[in-house]
Amino acid sequence: MKDLLIQTAKRTGLVDAERLAKFLEENTGHERLDELLLSCPYFTEEVVLKLFAEALGWEFLPEIPQKDVPVEFIEAVPATYAQHHYLIGIRPENDDGELTVVLSKPLDANALDNVSKMTGLSVKPAVSTRTAITSVIDVAYEQKTTVIEEVAEELDSQNIESLVDEVATSDDLLDVVNRPPVIRLVNDILFRALQLRASDIHVHPYEGKIQIRYRIDGILYDTLSLNRNVLPLVISRIKVMAGMDIAERRLPQDGRCSVRLGQREVDLRISTVPTSYGERSVLRLLDKSTGLFGMHELGLGKDNLKKFDSLLSRSHGVIFVTGPTGSGKSTTLYACLNRINSAEKNVITIEDPIEYQLEGISQIQVAAKKGMTFATSLRHVLRQDPDVIMVGEVRDIETARMAIQSSLTGHLVFSTLHTNDSAGALTRLLDLGVEPYLVSSSLIAVIAQRLVRKVCPHCKEAAEPTPHELRELGLGDVQGTGSAKDRAKFFVGRGCDRCFQTGFRGRTGIYEMMILNEEIQELVYKRETAGTIKRVALDAGMQTLRMDGARKVLEGITTISEVLRVTQTDVM
Repeated sequence: MKDLLIQTAKRTGLVDAERLAKFLEENTGHERLDELLLSCPYFTEEVVLKLFAEALGWEFLPEIPQKDVPVEFIEAVPATYAQHHYLIGIRPENDDGELTVVLSKPLDANALDNVSKMTGLSVKPAVSTRTAITSVIDVAYEQKTTVIEEVAEELDSQNIESLVDEVATSDDLLDVVNRPPVIRLVNDILFRALQLRASDIHVHPYEGKIQIRYRIDGILYDTLSLNRNVLPLVISRIKVMAGMDIAERRLPQDGRCSVRLGQREVDLRISTVPTSYGERSVLRLLDKSTGLFGMHELGLGKDNLKKFDSLLSRSHGVIFVTGPTGSGKSTTLYACLNRINSAEKNVITIEDPIEYQLEGISQIQVAAKKGMTFATSLRHVLRQDPDVIMVGEVRDIETARMAIQSSLTGHLVFSTLHTNDSAGALTRLLDLGVEPYLVSSSLIAVIAQRLVRKVCPHCKEAAEPTPHELRELGLGDVQGTGSAKDRAKFFVGRGCDRCFQTGFRGRTGIYEMMILNEEIQELVYKRETAGTIKRVALDAGMQTLRMDGARKVLEGITTISEVLRVTQTDVM
């Protein structure tokens, strides 16, 4: 086998044949050849698998279509077995009666034989990367919704009490073998939410039913109705997962936990409140596998990106990111910290809660009950010799003053405020009670933002906007004759399975970036209104949220109605 691989390397040039021969010569242990090469630091997993495929005459699949996974494989081979051995069975369109078993370890003959025995089918091997196989396993083993009817019949109050002992700290949603029906039901609800890219799950009780609703790209959708009788079981299961008191039904409770979906780790923030029809629960999903966004992925235009970069290179000052809840402020701040993070700078954050772990950055969790507020945390952080500080949110005068004074002592401070636009943030600080001279001397920029849904690329089609829509967006002249109209292209999504029939898939940010110049600082010092400050900022070249939205409409990224939904008219 070694000679065959070396000859294949010489013939194909996939890897350096001499280096391969030398590595195989130096490592003559009892380790299986495929495992040895896959752990080799000189060659990537993909190149090693392509080499084996060429040598053995097998197919290498860079991607595996989920639709090709047959039901017989899913029913015969447990999800845990497929995950452990990193394999999946497929039947391509040119079905020749054989099951193709895609492996990540080409020489795992035992696993191949076992799949053949489990399914009762003849098998032929193919190879693919672990990542490609894992992603298909996660999707293919979607649980069926037949458990909904079983829950009401099989479970009573005794079963609920026994659940406490059965919950692991990190549950795998795909592991449904021999699970009680209520666990399978809640796992199914979570699984569907992840499939549909939902950020929140609402369990909403009504008089005659329970409505399960998902928030997808910022909009709530009704997705599933359950029998009213299963409400105590579902809520109890959710409480058990989050470590709440299942006996307490009259008071609101908060909790958190983690679940696994194959190789993906998902954090859940869970809240329950009592209502007239029973307890209602909301679950916020934070998928750790999605990772952090880079600055270039936020939706910033080229000009704004240059301005942002110059702000991040400042040694001191305060930068506020403003917008309503769920407008992506935390994501923007994390992207800033990721860009700024280096071995030369001491970066410390104060958050409530910590949403993502950032490598090389010290993150502090606020605990108000223990007296660890934003303001007290900030006071202690200043003794830690920081260069950059991120304060999750400015909620009161004390935190605002501390953040501003921190910048005056030579620190770059990032924080968030809840205001509608950038000019409103300045007047908000004054309303909180911060002295005008402190605001004008410390603030270097305010960035207002919103999230707009992106047109689904799979069902995108050209559309003709109405003159009223164009006027509302400030694009009245585009509809005229000449080159402006020819350049402008407008798109909408028709609606397809991939976008949940909405015509939108994913979101991007629109931004209003106000850099404080001397004139704006003077206006703040004189306590001028937000409207006056905004006019001066526009004269200095600031783009409003609606203007940035219009740019994204003209680029075919989003729709006019979407920008009008999340922005206000630019009235000065």
